[in-house]
Amino acid sequence: MFGFLKKKEPAQLNETLYAVTTGKLIPISEVNDPVFSQKMMGDGFAVMPESGDIYSPIEGEVLSVFQTKHAVGMKMANGLEVLLHMGIDTVELNGEPFDIKVSEGTKVAPGTLIAKVDLNAITSSGRAIDMVVVITNMNAVKSYELTKVGQVNAGDEIGIAKA
Repeated sequence: MFGFLKKKEPAQLNETLYAVTTGKLIPISEVNDPVFSQKMMGDGFAVMPESGDIYSPIEGEVLSVFQTKHAVGMKMANGLEVLLHMGIDTVELNGEPFDIKVSEGTKVAPGTLIAKVDLNAITSSGRAIDMVVVITNMNAVKSYELTKVGQVNAGDEIGIAKA
């Protein structure tokens, strides 16, 4: 009767991280690029893809799509900012191998297709195809845990990031 007297349930924040594609998941420290492996941009993980279909690593919202299409910035409901960086040194490819399927403001979830990536175009240019996911505002992270490494399928729960 008097709904205002009831305690409100706290909003459920999905703080789960998901595999962006099917392939081999590795900790960011194993990425063959010092900017990522030394965690200069933040902590995270990478998937060595078997497919060019790349999905959202979080439930949240797209903040930015880089002009060169090689990276997409996203934000979780808990305020953590996540960068999906597709390939190593792929900024120099001027967007050629990337067909981006989202835009700024798009709400995303683990099943949301972010991009279709031509993996052969990246490898034939002499670059690595690591799909890197980095939490860029580590100062806001209370805890980060990678709970799964090795073979994963797109959408698998692979970790948690709490703010």
